[in-house]
Amino acid sequence: MTEIIHQGSKDRLNYYVCEDRKKMGKVSANLAIDEIKKLLNEKDEVRIVFAAAPSQNEVLQYLTESEDIDWSKIVGFHMDEYLNLPLDSDQWFKNYLEKHVANKVEMKAFHFMNGMADPEKEMKRYTQLLLEKPIDLVCLGIGENGHIAFNDPHIADFQDPDTIKVIALDEASRVQQVNDGAFKTVSDVPTHAMTLTIPSLMSAGCLVCTVPGETKKEAVSKVFNQSIDTSCPATILRKHDNAHLILDSESFGG
Repeated sequence: MTEIIHQGSKDRLNYYVCEDRKKMGKVSANLAIDEIKKLLNEKDEVRIVFAAAPSQNEVLQYLTESEDIDWSKIVGFHMDEYLNLPLDSDQWFKNYLEKHVANKVEMKAFHFMNGMADPEKEMKRYTQLLLEKPIDLVCLGIGENGHIAFNDPHIADFQDPDTIKVIALDEASRVQQVNDGAFKTVSDVPTHAMTLTIPSLMSAGCLVCTVPGETKKEAVSKVFNQSIDTSCPATILRKHDNAHLILDSESFGG
């Protein structure tokens, strides 16, 4: 791919460095498209978990504009959702995924988490949906504190027995939501959310992790240089057999 200026691997994790966010998004989308096309040759349904974050804007644009995907065979999920935002809030992750994915293509289904429902009942319902068949692909990012989904360092568990859990967001995750422009102040950011656990994410057949921007440089450095442990949850990506980390020059920083 001409968009890639550097690539390599760290343990089992493949990584690709691109000049800018646009080229990064294209590389990420192409990796996902290749995986989806391969899977659709083998099965009649592909199940994808999508992250809802500005880091995913470019990859989702290229992905939904692709003419190589039969979206009528794609079932979508999202990986986390806030609890108890105002019903009409623009900040629900469901709104992001409707805007960037579900409303742009004709999918077989998109199963959304309901952040207004009773959490225990909702987690049970969503767990049943996730476990009906294997998850084929996860399109994710990495947080400024190294989280994947909302598995922040203080609660990340590489052997978590649950599929989904309710977590209290740490300060760094809440600050990131302000840095991303989703909220005006940290006090506006919800304190709790539902999130897929790390084993849920790692169970997928393929991970495409897209991480742009200078604010992610420290977390990316830890992924490459730190031991694999929950102080930087994203280090676990180095243990997956089919994981791809796509960076721009700002997040790579090296």
